Amino acid sequence: MRVVTFFLVGLAVHVVFFLSIFDIYFTSPLVHGMTPQKVSLAPPASRIVLLVADGLRADSLFSLLPNGSSRAPYLRSVMEDRGTWGVSHTHVPTESRPGHVALIAGFYEDVSAVAKGWKENPVEFDSVFNESRHTWSWGSPDILPMFAKGASGDHVYTHTYPAVEEDFASTDASRLDTWVFTQVKAFFQSARSNSSLKDILQEDQNVFFLHLLGIDTNGHAHRPQSREYQENIGLVDSGVEELVSVIEDFYHHDGRTAYVFTSDHGMTNWGSHGAGHASETLTPLVAWGAGVQVAQRPLEPQQYTDGYQQDWHLEKFRRVDVNQADIAPLMASLIGVPFPLNSVGMLPLLYLDNSGRFKAESMYTNAMQMLEQFKVQQYESILFEYVEPSSQITLCKSMITEALEGLVYYHTYDRFFLGCSVVLGFVGWTSYVVLLILKTHIPSQTLTRLCVCVTVVISVFLVIQKSPLTYYIYCLLPVPIWYSLELVIFKVRVSSAFRPIDLKCCLCCPQVVSFFHRAMLTVGLAALSLWPILTGIYSQAKMLHVAVCAYVPTLTHSSLEQKQGLPLINQVISWTTLASSMVVPLLSSTRLFHRLLSVFLSLSATFLLLSTGSEALFPPMLSWLMFVWINMEQEAMQAQGTSSRQELSTMDFADNIDITRIRQLKLDDIRRSYFFVSLFISFTVAIIYKKSFDPASVYCFLTVFNPFIMGGLMMWKVIIPFVIVMCTFETIQVTTQLSSRSLFLIVLVISDLMALHFFFLVQDYGSWLDIGTSISHYVIVMSMTIFLMLLSVATHILTSCRLTAWRRRKSHFP
Repeated sequence: MRVVTFFLVGLAVHVVFFLSIFDIYFTSPLVHGMTPQKVSLAPPASRIVLLVADGLRADSLFSLLPNGSSRAPYLRSVMEDRGTWGVSHTHVPTESRPGHVALIAGFYEDVSAVAKGWKENPVEFDSVFNESRHTWSWGSPDILPMFAKGASGDHVYTHTYPAVEEDFASTDASRLDTWVFTQVKAFFQSARSNSSLKDILQEDQNVFFLHLLGIDTNGHAHRPQSREYQENIGLVDSGVEELVSVIEDFYHHDGRTAYVFTSDHGMTNWGSHGAGHASETLTPLVAWGAGVQVAQRPLEPQQYTDGYQQDWHLEKFRRVDVNQADIAPLMASLIGVPFPLNSVGMLPLLYLDNSGRFKAESMYTNAMQMLEQFKVQQYESILFEYVEPSSQITLCKSMITEALEGLVYYHTYDRFFLGCSVVLGFVGWTSYVVLLILKTHIPSQTLTRLCVCVTVVISVFLVIQKSPLTYYIYCLLPVPIWYSLELVIFKVRVSSAFRPIDLKCCLCCPQVVSFFHRAMLTVGLAALSLWPILTGIYSQAKMLHVAVCAYVPTLTHSSLEQKQGLPLINQVISWTTLASSMVVPLLSSTRLFHRLLSVFLSLSATFLLLSTGSEALFPPMLSWLMFVWINMEQEAMQAQGTSSRQELSTMDFADNIDITRIRQLKLDDIRRSYFFVSLFISFTVAIIYKKSFDPASVYCFLTVFNPFIMGGLMMWKVIIPFVIVMCTFETIQVTTQLSSRSLFLIVLVISDLMALHFFFLVQDYGSWLDIGTSISHYVIVMSMTIFLMLLSVATHILTSCRLTAWRRRKSHFP
């Protein structure tokens, strides 16, 4: 019962530490209650058409073919003649939802908000669609509904195809874009005979949004260098040309329609996105039509050092780069709707073709919208009237910068206070676990009164501050932790010859460095490989020879390459194998060798179905390596005279060591724990740097786009190596006759020390890639700590429990 209580308390503590990072660094920056701000002058456009080619890279659109022609001739002609072009710089995470939020609402959604939902609004926010008079949208059911649901009325209309159409194994994903263009043309054709709809379309402040998913789907299925991806770009280009013709004919070429063509994110060469590589963050932006500046010749060399213009042969045309959030205020200014209330984008004036007065008013509106969020100072428009337009623009830019700095200051106001509380909790918990390994505790009345007083003082302070509930958890959590720690300290006497805390502090440093320099893993594992030689075990070790034959599911990949879809029999076999992989081992004997072999083979079969190539050999090789590790640990125990060696087939998981028979800890136990943590970190870093979440790995199970099922399958693929290592660690605990609780606590301390390192390395400045990386490192290590706790329980069940499918009749042998 005590072990269960400790596990539950430890799990709760680490969940709090894990969640604290979002309250300290990633609380929502959105504020509410602002007064909408709009340009008072007449807008140059009555309507705007927003075309988003999902997953389109900037270089894929702008680069020329080997023969010197463009794969998108219409958009190329717009860039060189009657429009303005540039690169839109997206922010991580480079996913469809946050990308569209930045384009249409003007702010970058934080990671915690993205994690709260895929299709619906996790937080309330304003958008250009919401401020428009009417918005018609066509495209994916994963994107369109979230803006319609978040609108403050019923003026946002959505037209989507069935979700089943988003199939990576389809013969031609470009049909998704064809469907959109066909629907839009039919919509305008029907409006000619529908007088009520025609009257609505003649009103101003209307928005038409086309979400084109075909390029992204083809990129995932065939990669951006594929013929399917490149031809899809040409299809979109011709579709845009035809659409412009239809719209201009409908409005009799009144010159009041503006067009914006862009993308929500790019794509890597291997068909994924979400990180901060240039291929993912650089997206094209082309704008033309009413109120948009026509193509300009640069008067002097442009200050872009990336060299892309020369590769694209566009150095003769002015390039205007923007941040992705800048597009929302641009669209609002063109059609005269209020700027989105939570927008942090700055209006790109070089895209506007209007008077200096209109540009100044637009920038002033942008600044006032920022100041509404900041709520610290009001600038009177009367004084603004007597300033020259050029000075007005400079003043507004300064106001916007100061407002953004003020928003950041107040957004991070409680960070130091909460950070100190979390650090105290970390240090207290880690110290408590270390001392708990060595000695139990006794009660103290004086310490109890002191802790009660501290709790009251902190609670009163938080009440005065009107702090949210989570602040109470972060600030009060260190009190019981340090109370328990002090109780243990009263009885613990640590030998000067055994200093585990100092040792663990030194050991965890290489693991932290490995997150930034992968070569550190090579150095660390190479150093660990010298252990058998230095201890003399190498000469005694009997190497295991395991022959593993695996069948790679080539039929599925062959069928997909021929565009014949996913065979039903393959799908049935795959799902049956997955479902049985965690049940079959429980039917085998709990003898160490039999159970381990059953677990390894069951998990390897599932991993094979989730593999895309040579990685299918990883589970067999890992399993072989784990048997070697077990064998070497047995040799080490025998060489030290600790115990005689037993065959794995004679030992039983069900006979695990009882805590009352625990032996004394040795430095070898820390070494075993360090081996275990090193393997975990190796897999974790490999997941970070390798394309472990390639959608192609789930094609044996399904090909129709479903983010939750696909994500779950890819996550299980990642977890399989961890389960194999954890089962091996459970085996070593049995063979070395040490309580699983003791070894696990050592691992827990090492992991917590790493987490504390990364807590101090979290940053909210610099590039978005740096910020995202620092946050992900902390989240990964904290998740690993929680994951270890849950995985420890799961593997104990997987190795020690047995299901009886039927009762056997007793047999009597003479």
